[in-house]
Amino acid sequence: MTEVLSQGEIDALLSALNSGELSVNEIEEVKEDRKVREYNFKLPNKFAKDHTRTLQIMHENFARLLQTYLSGFLRALVQIEVISVDQLTYNEFSNSMPNPSVLGIVDFAPLTGSIIVQMAPNTAFAMIERVLGGSGNAYERTRGFTEIELTLLDKILGQMIAYMRDPWKNVIDLKPKLKKIETNPQFTQIMSPNETVALITLNTKVGNIDGMIHICIPHLVIEPIIPKLSTKFWFSGITKEISNNELKVIEKKIETTLLPVRVVLGTSEITIGDFIELQLGDVVTLDTNIGEDLRILIGNNHKFYGKPGLKKNRVAVKITNASKKGDDLDE
Repeated sequence: MTEVLSQGEIDALLSALNSGELSVNEIEEVKEDRKVREYNFKLPNKFAKDHTRTLQIMHENFARLLQTYLSGFLRALVQIEVISVDQLTYNEFSNSMPNPSVLGIVDFAPLTGSIIVQMAPNTAFAMIERVLGGSGNAYERTRGFTEIELTLLDKILGQMIAYMRDPWKNVIDLKPKLKKIETNPQFTQIMSPNETVALITLNTKVGNIDGMIHICIPHLVIEPIIPKLSTKFWFSGITKEISNNELKVIEKKIETTLLPVRVVLGTSEITIGDFIELQLGDVVTLDTNIGEDLRILIGNNHKFYGKPGLKKNRVAVKITNASKKGDDLDE
């Protein structure tokens, strides 16, 4: 709003100018600085902020679905989170990939073209080792993948890609399909090197192994649905109902899950000196009386009471009662 001077202020200003107390040059007109935004015409930004924000929300949902699937399939703690959504050229993406690497070329039907799902080698090796019954530790040095390992990765990536359907369903009814897996980034030139792509980076942790999963989506592929990549066309919640078959599969998985069971015969406290002097044949008195029910632990939680015995010449325990302690916390 323009400031209006009173008559007294105008007279004081004219008097200061006439007496020389104030110079005209000292009166500076306030000008607003023009905000200049750099724009590279060779590499235009084809994805607006709203587009990248929508892609981030969609792939945060995808990360949650993928985390649940991999945790059950690998039987290990898997943590996945979206850390960035950037736009760059395909050449920059291709040159930044290690060799060897796991590069799944995905047919993004019904859209024309393909996207790339890239997995870091240490993450891929950790998943392979877990599938084969190992601990999932990383290899000290990077090597190529064998035919058996690529076959296992084909199954894992194929199932991972299937989970893209739900996050994209409010934009388009996707039917993605894994076409092939490459290990050399130079053999995955699916588009022009200067083509703009959206790169979604997922930080992935399998057990104690940290790695990255990158999803490279070319602008040319999703250009027909770019207007729909807006938050007003996408809703964060998934309202998919669980079918009876899916419930039966979940129940079967739970029923076959292995849990450690321990029976505590009793406890005792002795000094360090007595512990050091223990000899063969010494007796340590426990705090459990003869005939008293023993505590049965499921995992680290006390769940039952029981009595020890034998069954078919094998040590066994008979459950006599259930412990109610901690039921409120379990619920």
